[in-house]
Amino acid sequence: MGAVRPKSAMAQDEGSGGDGSISSTHEQPSHHQDQKELDAGALFVLKSKGSWLHCGYHLTTSIVAPALLSLPYAFTFLGWAAGLICLIVGALVTFYSYNLISLVLEHQAQIGHRHLRFRDMANDILGRRWGRFYVGPIQLMVCYGAVVGNTLLGGQCLKAIYLLSEPNGTMKLYEFVMIFGCLMLILAQFPSFHSLRYINLVSLVLCLAYSACATAGSIHIGNSSKGPEKDYSVLGDAESRVFGIFNAIAIIATTFGNGIIPEIQATLAPPVKGKMFKGLSLCYTIVTVTFFSVAISGYWAFGNQAEGQILSNFVVDDRPLLPRWFILMTNMFTILQLSAVAVVST
Repeated sequence: MGAVRPKSAMAQDEGSGGDGSISSTHEQPSHHQDQKELDAGALFVLKSKGSWLHCGYHLTTSIVAPALLSLPYAFTFLGWAAGLICLIVGALVTFYSYNLISLVLEHQAQIGHRHLRFRDMANDILGRRWGRFYVGPIQLMVCYGAVVGNTLLGGQCLKAIYLLSEPNGTMKLYEFVMIFGCLMLILAQFPSFHSLRYINLVSLVLCLAYSACATAGSIHIGNSSKGPEKDYSVLGDAESRVFGIFNAIAIIATTFGNGIIPEIQATLAPPVKGKMFKGLSLCYTIVTVTFFSVAISGYWAFGNQAEGQILSNFVVDDRPLLPRWFILMTNMFTILQLSAVAVVST
């Protein structure tokens, strides 16, 4: 599969004479025959026609997600200095790690061991048994959790929009989850990862849009008399603070740690050299703009009163602190980008 030499290359080696010609008794297998031996997951990422821009779109959708709206909450456990340090370290470590994985994949492809997915890397490094029964279930649980979590969050955003327009509405959360799940079912019909490139471009624009809205809303409330009194002290006793630090680090780590490098690199048209670095640079430009602006503005405006999702601070006791249309628009941007994130996470 992705961890072995292409069969066309092996057939050429076996059928070549001293002059490099192919023997007439060893016909080179067709591209169609090679692809038939790959499973559906490999074929989904194997359409290698993308540019570095497409790679940047895919990477941004996989990493920059509505989870970044929880960064001000992480700061409530760390304070200003530790929060900024963790955010900067997270950005540097993940950028270096993703780039290193990309270089390894590029080198392996050059020597005939192309890896299309993390599972293929695990098969080559740990062996088929460990790759299948250790890495496979972990990857399944992560993807399953991401899809379920994103679908629930999408349903919650839909319900928030509904309650803003119909405060006395009777629709339940599960109904909105079902509506969002139907949207996910439609988007899941795309035939290949490469075919998601335009959706992921829209996703990139949407993440910039709701991050700008969250930042602008936080600054507006922070400068007005509607917001809470600014208090940046870390609350709780010593034990609570220790657990809070681990909670904050986990939030920051999971916010950064969602890049699916092998699958995205497999969509690039050859030659691959340098394209992933350009795509990562585009992605981390968006990461820097969105993560830091939301984290800093949200924590500045609400201090240790920042909620688990900063948009929740825009409504206090069913009373919106910002115009309703603004909150509706922000939630709509979040829902639309969330649908793209959930499709890529699968």
